Amino acid sequence: MDRLTTPTARFGALPDFDYPVVTAEVADPTGGAPLTLAAVDTGAGSSGQTVVLFHGEPSWSFLYRKVIPVLTAEGHRVVAPDLIGFGRSDKPAARAEHTYARHVEWLREALFDRLGLDQVTVFGQDWGGLLGLRLVAEHPERVARVAVGNTGLPTGDERPSDAFMAWQQYSQTTERFNVGRIVSGGCATPLDDAAVAAYDAPFPDDAYKEGPRQLPALVPTSPTDPASAANRAAWASLERFERPFLCCFSDGDAITRGADRGFVARVPGARGQDHTTIEGGGHFFQEDRGRQLGEVLARFVARS
Repeated sequence: MDRLTTPTARFGALPDFDYPVVTAEVADPTGGAPLTLAAVDTGAGSSGQTVVLFHGEPSWSFLYRKVIPVLTAEGHRVVAPDLIGFGRSDKPAARAEHTYARHVEWLREALFDRLGLDQVTVFGQDWGGLLGLRLVAEHPERVARVAVGNTGLPTGDERPSDAFMAWQQYSQTTERFNVGRIVSGGCATPLDDAAVAAYDAPFPDDAYKEGPRQLPALVPTSPTDPASAANRAAWASLERFERPFLCCFSDGDAITRGADRGFVARVPGARGQDHTTIEGGGHFFQEDRGRQLGEVLARFVARS
């Protein structure tokens, strides 16, 4: 598999994001040299808790710069991986190299086999939920608790929101895929120039953007989608998941609005939890209300 690696110098001036980074080698399913997956790994972990923060698309772990210090201040270890194709991780050069199943396996191999994480607290937003929930469902023994926000686990059996369908069409047809401006447009309050530049940093030119371009097309939107069967199986597993499960969606996301009700109704571990609506947040509410999200997650860990 041909891949690109973003020059390290592109990450030299990121605002409020000076955290240690670790790397893990994950298999190239085409038989080539391993790919490198990068992750922020910070915090003393004196509490014995490890919180894994999964970003979505087209963002990267920079999205969690306001959340991480709240959690580490409580003594937690925080691991925030960059998906293959995003952030500091390697970027397959061909769009077809990105599949839902491959992204699940790359994360599993990096986090469980290489970093040896166990009994983790999972938080996922956007594609971070689509992938993180697959890991939870397929490896529940490695997970202590789960929180989700502004995400879902679609099977294609129900029509996605009009907002998502519009985004999917845009992602596949627009000539200019401006990552930083797309993230800014998904926030309740537009980002400043430095933050926009930070979201653009992993992508020196369009050749690096095959992952961000492809992931919207991989969301199951019909019952016969290649990922539909695996996601149905994941739901069956989640319907038996009794460990704590928290929904903390924002109030300003047209794409995932209402998806929290499905989790509350179907996941046993969601019963009796202090589900929270974070006010004043857009789709990327880690930007709008990052500290508040960190506080919600810290309380969740402490109480469960």
